[in-house]
Amino acid sequence: MDLIHLQYNEIKIFLFILIRVGVILYLLPFFNSRVIPVLTKAGLALIISMILFPVSGSQIGSFPDTLWGMSGLVMVELIIGVILGLFVQMFFEGVRMMGQLAGIETGFSIANVLDPQSGAQASILSNMAYLIAIILFLILNGHHILLNAIRESFAIIQPGSISLNKQVFNEIIKSSGGMFVIAVQISAPVIAAILFVQVAFGLITRLIPQMNIMVVAFPVQIITGLFFFGISLWVMLQFMEIYVGGLDRQLMNMMMWIKG
Repeated sequence: MDLIHLQYNEIKIFLFILIRVGVILYLLPFFNSRVIPVLTKAGLALIISMILFPVSGSQIGSFPDTLWGMSGLVMVELIIGVILGLFVQMFFEGVRMMGQLAGIETGFSIANVLDPQSGAQASILSNMAYLIAIILFLILNGHHILLNAIRESFAIIQPGSISLNKQVFNEIIKSSGGMFVIAVQISAPVIAAILFVQVAFGLITRLIPQMNIMVVAFPVQIITGLFFFGISLWVMLQFMEIYVGGLDRQLMNMMMWIKG
């Protein structure tokens, strides 16, 4: 793409593509990490915008001519990016919560580390589950679905057009509730196994009071928790395949609902 000989209207179209791509990309999993430098994110958004400009530039309608109109257009693009980014991020937050539950049940609630994604303290198992989920998402070509959704968004959602109707809010609330369901379902093997271990040690304590159960319980609980955490990761793979398989349709439906 020759950026030097672009016309005024083409420059506006390119800047519009850059704004939408930058906002959505900044809110997507992995790319919103503090570890990735801001210049790297900006450069990637610029490269993707340059690729999409010849493909999607002709599908974009007219732009407002006033400063207030352009300011409103930027605000609308921020809202669209937040909705789409949040919609994708819900599943990964459920995975992070699953790791947090598994860490608490296993006995790693004190051994927290600095999460490079958010900059906050998080369980070791939570970080591990989140990073494995990102790897599985890339292996299953989830990033292709996201790039295709960004490309299709320019044909579906025109500049400055948005409709925040009841269907959009219901879908966001449904995804928020599904985040907790995913966390419990994936971490169910760890929770159930640790529950049975604790019940067994409780019975042993009642039967053999003189036994120092604390010395034996912690290693057994950690070993059991880590073993069943591996099983939970296999369960997460099944959920990830279902999630990626329906992600394209869900994103298209969301964009149809929010278009003006």
